[in-house]
Amino acid sequence: MPYLLLIMESGEERRSRPAEEGRLAMERMMRFDEDLKARGICKASDSLRSDAEGVRVAVRGGRRIVSDGPFTEAKEIVGGFFLLDCQTKEQALAIANECPATEWATVEVREIGPCYGD
Repeated sequence: MPYLLLIMESGEERRSRPAEEGRLAMERMMRFDEDLKARGICKASDSLRSDAEGVRVAVRGGRRIVSDGPFTEAKEIVGGFFLLDCQTKEQALAIANECPATEWATVEVREIGPCYGD
């Protein structure tokens, strides 16, 4: 079953993290990713640039609304993701527990599937 691990972190904390600390965190995440791929569990992964470089697009009442980041109203940003192929939800949760990002962020576990209906 496919599961997505979303790395949810404070945008403010990410922006204020010292460069060396960020580099060390990234190295740990890369080793975690390599291990998951070696185990045949990780199908895709990547980190996302700061929300300061992001853009939001919405259509309301037939009118397109474009908002440039950073998104100050957002308490958390998606810092990255891992797409996993797990046998069970419990396996996905166990892998999330192994993720180094749990020390500075929240790792959200979501099963891939339809957003409406069964």
